Amino acid sequence: MVFEIRTARPEDAVGVARVWAAVMPQLVKTARAIELQLRHAHSQEVLIAVDGPDVVGYANIYLPPPDASAPRVRVTIQVPPEYRKRGIGSALTDTITERAVELGAGRLLVVVADDPESKTFADKRGFAIGRRMSHSAADLTAAREPLAPPEGLRVATYDALDPRQLYDAEVQVRDDDPSGLSGGPAYEEWVRTSWDNPDIRYDLSIAVLDGDQVLSFVTTTADPDRQVIWSNLTGTIPSARGRGLAKVVKSVALARARDAGFTVASTGNDAANEPMLAVNRWLGYQQTSGAWTAEKPL
Repeated sequence: MVFEIRTARPEDAVGVARVWAAVMPQLVKTARAIELQLRHAHSQEVLIAVDGPDVVGYANIYLPPPDASAPRVRVTIQVPPEYRKRGIGSALTDTITERAVELGAGRLLVVVADDPESKTFADKRGFAIGRRMSHSAADLTAAREPLAPPEGLRVATYDALDPRQLYDAEVQVRDDDPSGLSGGPAYEEWVRTSWDNPDIRYDLSIAVLDGDQVLSFVTTTADPDRQVIWSNLTGTIPSARGRGLAKVVKSVALARARDAGFTVASTGNDAANEPMLAVNRWLGYQQTSGAWTAEKPL
């Protein structure tokens, strides 16, 4: 195989979507959403390995703040199973590592699939396996009926929200994700790449509000062709935790998805995030696969 590594372009979106479908089929990540990301996501750089017209590998790097001192930088490296053991993953890893060094990164953070081959690949390249991640799925035909919010609070779909309301809540949630995987860009880019993501179903994404303040939320992406949904991020702001609000938003979201004709709900969690895992077990999720975070000093 002869391949080259280059910067991804919007016209590569279909090929990139095929890579994601091969390595993580439970994820909702369509070509439309990837094209939007490639056009507007200035907080990350995306590389692809190509063999002629075919995209045979993918990597990205989330750019650190320019004033950060030796930060930990998140990267992604994905090669479909049929293209492995041909040097593609090694070449992408080397290229993305060189770019991280140029950016002044002190450490790399990556997600590694929970199989011996992937963990050996990471270990040989200096990555130390860290936190376990779990992927799980629920049969929506057996979805629970939605819970009502506590007295004085209200449930709303994203259709009824201003994007700033959700962003303000998301910022409070994403930085305390123990996995370190829930960071995000500044507001303007977040609107272009997250809020305007064509995979998001606003009618299946749910928030609990106190007045105009979002206390808890779940962002749902959906693929009608496969009848699957993915809970992209579920969170409750620190001051509102311990009130069962995550159960409310997810139970409403899953019941709505069931009623809209979807059959499977999938999600991913840090395996030590017991409160969220307990919510998912209550909702009928069962673990389907796993992954690990891994870090490498530079």
